Amino acid sequence: MRYDISGTIMQTVAIDLAPGETVYSQTNTMAWMNDQIAMNTHTGGGLFAGLKRAFGGGSFFITDFTANGPGHVAFAPRFPGTIVPALLQPGQSLICRKESFLVAQKSIALELAWQKRLGAGFFGGEGFILQKVTGPGVVWLDLSGELVERDLAPGERLLVHAGHVGVFEPSVGFDIQMVSGFKNILFGGEGLFLATLTGPGHIWLQSMPILNLAEEDQPLPPARRRRHRRQLHGRNARDRRRARRGRRPAGRLVREQQRVRRRDEPGPHAQSAEAAA
Repeated sequence: MRYDISGTIMQTVAIDLAPGETVYSQTNTMAWMNDQIAMNTHTGGGLFAGLKRAFGGGSFFITDFTANGPGHVAFAPRFPGTIVPALLQPGQSLICRKESFLVAQKSIALELAWQKRLGAGFFGGEGFILQKVTGPGVVWLDLSGELVERDLAPGERLLVHAGHVGVFEPSVGFDIQMVSGFKNILFGGEGLFLATLTGPGHIWLQSMPILNLAEEDQPLPPARRRRHRRQLHGRNARDRRRARRGRRPAGRLVREQQRVRRRDEPGPHAQSAEAAA
């Protein structure tokens, strides 16, 4: 098996498989494949396994991609970000966000990672459950935005906005902590709780939480949408529409010239008086 990660903002991972090799992903991540790849969609271990995975934020079904010959298949995340490959040894695990799992070798186990503290699940922004991937094999994880890696020393604590927590080793403790200061809670915009990551262990942080992107993508209210349109197109938007329709635009400058011309031209009564004289 060989793989290649290409792209900068919207990355893809293309995997070349030898005959008989299999990778699997959750639904709606495959980008393209050749005709030597056979797809098989299933619950990944029965109804209960599918329900557990769906409860943890994943999809109810998973899809196997098996090469019948020299196979080629590519996967792409749904949001701009960074694809992180991880080679896991037998029994080695990583804890990841529920939307971070992209694709993995068939030998990788994907399961739930229950939080030791109930508050970390409810208030940590992760939902109640994280996902855990366990080797042996290669897994490709998708983190939103740019990637920042850090090594935490034993006992070292890092306070992080929960949406920026991407992946961490099981040795890292994950908990929540209330933001200190009444004004910070009301006006800081960081929410009521922050995640605390305690070493030792390696962590991967992401620069763009998906929730932030979703909030920015919400449709504008009608009044704000009209104001935004005026700011983008200016006051002469109507003139540009008339020009596209083949009509003469009547911009402010043109209207002002017409007004001055009518003011300077003599009216019909003045022309009659001059003729009588």
